[in-house]
Amino acid sequence: MEARDHELKKELDATLQARGELGAEYESALIDSFLEKVEQRLDTTLDRRVRRHLAEQRMTVARDSRTPQPLGSFGERFGFGVVSLILAVPLSAIGAANAGAKGLVVAWLGIVGVNALQAARGGWLFGRRNRSGSDDCWED
Repeated sequence: MEARDHELKKELDATLQARGELGAEYESALIDSFLEKVEQRLDTTLDRRVRRHLAEQRMTVARDSRTPQPLGSFGERFGFGVVSLILAVPLSAIGAANAGAKGLVVAWLGIVGVNALQAARGGWLFGRRNRSGSDDCWED
C-alpha cells in the first residue's frame, strides 16, 4: 500500500513540476491526466476488493451448503407465535361478530391449526432432534 502511495506522490510531483514548466495554460490537461491515473488506481483497488469479497462469499456459501441448517431458531418460532396471537384478536372479533360462538371457535381452530402445522414443519412438535442431539436445532 505504501509503495502505491509513493508512486501516486511521484505522479503528483511530476504533474506539479510539469505545470511549473508548461505554465497555467496546460493546468487543466495536467490535472485531468493526474485524475485519470488516480481513477485507474482506485478502479484497480476496488476491482481487487470486489473480487476478494465475492470469492469469500462463494467460500462461505460453499461451506454453509455442506453443513445442515437449523429449521427455525427459537426466535423464529417465538416470533411466529407472537404474530399469530396478535392476529388472533381481530380474527376472533370478526368470527364472533359474524357467526357468534361458532365463528369464534372456527377462528381459533384456524389459529391453532396454523401454529400446529408450523410446529410440525420444524419438527419440535414431535420431538425429533437433529443429528447432534442438541435442543436448539431441529430437523424435518
